[in-house]
Amino acid sequence: MTEALAGKKSGGKNPLRWLNDNFESIFLVTGLLGMILLITWQVAYRYIITKFTPGASTMVAAAPEELARYLFVWISYLAVPVAVKTRDLIRVDIVYDMLPKRLQNMSWVIVDAAMLIWAGVITYEGIIHVSKLMGFASATPVLKIPFWILYLILPIAFGLCIVRTLQDLAKQVKETGTVDTLLAIALAVVLCLPFIFKLPIATAVYLFGYFAILLVLGVPIAMSLGIAAMFTIWAANPIDISYTAQVSFAAIDKASIMAIPFFVASGNFMGEGGLSRRLFHMCDEFLGNAFGGLAIATVVTCVLFGAMSGSGPATVAAIGALCIPAMVDRGYDKKFATAVVACAGAIGVLIPPSNPFVVYAISANVSVGKLFMAGIVPGLLVAAVLIFYSYFEAKKHGWRGENRVRTAKTKMTAVWDAKWALLVPVIILGGIYGGFMTPTEAAAVASFYGLFIGIFVHKELTKENLIPCLISSACTSSMIIVLMAMAQIFGSIMSIERIPTMVAEFILSLTTNKILVLILINVLLLIVGTFMEALAAIIILVPLLLPIITQLGVDPLHFGVIMVLNLAIGFITPPVGVNLFVACGISKLKLFDVAKAALP
Repeated sequence: MTEALAGKKSGGKNPLRWLNDNFESIFLVTGLLGMILLITWQVAYRYIITKFTPGASTMVAAAPEELARYLFVWISYLAVPVAVKTRDLIRVDIVYDMLPKRLQNMSWVIVDAAMLIWAGVITYEGIIHVSKLMGFASATPVLKIPFWILYLILPIAFGLCIVRTLQDLAKQVKETGTVDTLLAIALAVVLCLPFIFKLPIATAVYLFGYFAILLVLGVPIAMSLGIAAMFTIWAANPIDISYTAQVSFAAIDKASIMAIPFFVASGNFMGEGGLSRRLFHMCDEFLGNAFGGLAIATVVTCVLFGAMSGSGPATVAAIGALCIPAMVDRGYDKKFATAVVACAGAIGVLIPPSNPFVVYAISANVSVGKLFMAGIVPGLLVAAVLIFYSYFEAKKHGWRGENRVRTAKTKMTAVWDAKWALLVPVIILGGIYGGFMTPTEAAAVASFYGLFIGIFVHKELTKENLIPCLISSACTSSMIIVLMAMAQIFGSIMSIERIPTMVAEFILSLTTNKILVLILINVLLLIVGTFMEALAAIIILVPLLLPIITQLGVDPLHFGVIMVLNLAIGFITPPVGVNLFVACGISKLKLFDVAKAALP
């Protein structure tokens, strides 16, 4: 797919086949690039152009953000069919991994059936909503784009989801066989019977029961939230089903959420553009002679890279490919080297900018900038502990860095070589805390900066790796964004049924001791983090836990750091340790071998 987009044409390739493979990706590449350029232009216009043209139009200043916001909604949903096609979806697959091959194949038939229901409902309701909007003259405030045009993304994107799911189902049926496919479909029908017959079951049981069942069956988390909400609406009618289409658009039509794809893209550009390699070389030049010097340099590099990408797995992927082979070459144990990278990568979600912090801030309605600031000290403390452990473990085994002369000149040369990379945290944090840019604007400018440096300065970003970077960034962030939209539908039913209030009352009836409640929540988060991706856990749990900690007088900012740090530990704990997966993919070691090495 990416080869075709990058211009590598195979002889006699069918144009229709090419379009089928790349239709959504064309829009993802142009849309994400457009967003980055629009927001960067907005910042440049505010601070540069207005200096020379005092009478500059305010509309010119406001239009880029409005257009970028709607591009963001469109590419977020157009990335979903790509994720469906490649099966690159966030899901809980603990049970799936334990099943024999036959049952795994049957479970995919059920997953496809569930996704058809999910996409079908939003497509149908989207068409109805668009037809209603066409009867009104409502338009966007700045660009005057009719709202019905913007909402067309729902039937278009989810219609494409239906097409991609049917394509996937056709392949799966061939692999599963007719008999097992029919058995899987029969099981799916049985699961639908309670809401079809509207059995007298409590709304909360419908909502959480279906959600739990769908998760166990391996249905992606975003779809599980959406389908559980839809089934509950049909069974208990807490809200109108048309709400699903309205919220699917409105929930993500927010400038603050745009920071997520920008930070993801920024990290990808830094990794592919050679900035991460130069950071590692600089850290190695300063620390490489000491016991554990290379491991310590790895931790420091992860901290610096985390201040660019805001993502744990992205940090592990970018730094691990450099550090793990280098440590092994210098005599370090391969399991230890892999574990250090996996653990240090988790710091990426504590050091600002952090995607989990952005998601928590939106879910809890707190300041993104203040939450970023709150994560700095905990992030540095975790880094310090990892550095001390690496030093003592390396000293015990006699692991040292490369034995060569390191002078002030070589160190300054390394710093100079990494100067463009070192400016990224300055742009992001200086822009936010200096009051020059919002977190979203800082993320967009950092993305543009990484793009510019990678293409024109280091010249390591080419059409061969740039287009895959853009597609990967759009798809990775899309799964987070869609999760947030479906969680809002799910959360609305919870609020109507007063479920968060009842949970808070139950826990506070056990104890009102602030410390005990926080300990209980910590344990819950540690357990949840072992089998659920951090962003999904934040979106699902914040509406339930926030009323409790608010009643206890705990600062939501403080709780945000507690929550993200706890869930970050889940990055390095099986069975769903994302950092472990990425690190093991680089080192080709077994998951539990690396997990054992990561335990200290």
